[in-house]
This record gives sequence, structure tokens and C-alpha cells, in this order.
Amino acid sequence: MIINAMSETECRALLSRASMGRLGCSLNDQPYVLPIHVACESDYIYVLSTFGQKIQWMRANPKVCVEIDETGANSEWASVVVSGQYEELKEPQYSEERSHARKLLEKRTQWWQTAFAERQLKAGDSLISPVFFRIHIDSVTGLRATANGKNQS
Repeated sequence: MIINAMSETECRALLSRASMGRLGCSLNDQPYVLPIHVACESDYIYVLSTFGQKIQWMRANPKVCVEIDETGANSEWASVVVSGQYEELKEPQYSEERSHARKLLEKRTQWWQTAFAERQLKAGDSLISPVFFRIHIDSVTGLRATANGKNQS
């Protein structure tokens, strides 16, 4: 197996295909990592959530990271890490951006499920308000493992 750095173009191509990733946020030197459904476009990663710990923490500390990976046969994989800034898409000032985020996310299978399943477990049948947010991509890096040194672009 050979591991090589991915170019920014390769990283962004992987991001554009992604539907699931892991969000990392932190508060008071305590990290928190959880799965999220994503839709990536241009310099943003769009996410649907509900209010909870991650939203509280990101409001207090908007510096976040997202890790997205793909796996293949024979120990082949690619992993991209994005560093960026949390930006909540609140109504009414971000109505257009919320609508755009929803349209992008709706193209993903079960894009809403992770956000609402946990909250419904905790809140029962109470009304659950969606929180749309995006992460402005500040930097992106990636690694790719290939079998027998073959190049995958």
C-alpha cells in the first residue's frame, strides 16, 4: 500500500461526492465528534441539525473541522479533512441560503435522519425545529492509500 497526499482538486472532488462525514467541534478544551449528513458546494459544507450540544458549542466556538472518507477494495481509501468556520443560517436573513442548503441536502439519501432521530429520541413527539448551518471551508487536506502504488486521480 502507498499513501500519497491528495491535491486540493482531488479533495474537493471527494467532498462533492460525499453524503456523510464526521464533524469535530470543541469547547473549553473538550473535543466533540459526531456523524453528520453533508452536501458540499464551492467553499461551503451544508448541514441540517437540531438544537443540541454541537450547536451550543459551535455558537460559542465557530472553529470546526469535518472529516470525510471513502473506502475501496484492497485497503484503498481516501480521507479529507476540512478546517473551517461554523455559520448558522437563521431566518429571515438567510432564507435564500437555507433554501439552497435544503435543495442540496435533499439530493442525499436520508439526509434528515441523523439530525432528527436523536432529537426525537430525547424530545418524544414535541415539535423539533431544524437548524441549517454551513461551514465555510478555510483549508482542505487529504490522503489517499492505493494498492501496489497505482495512481488514482
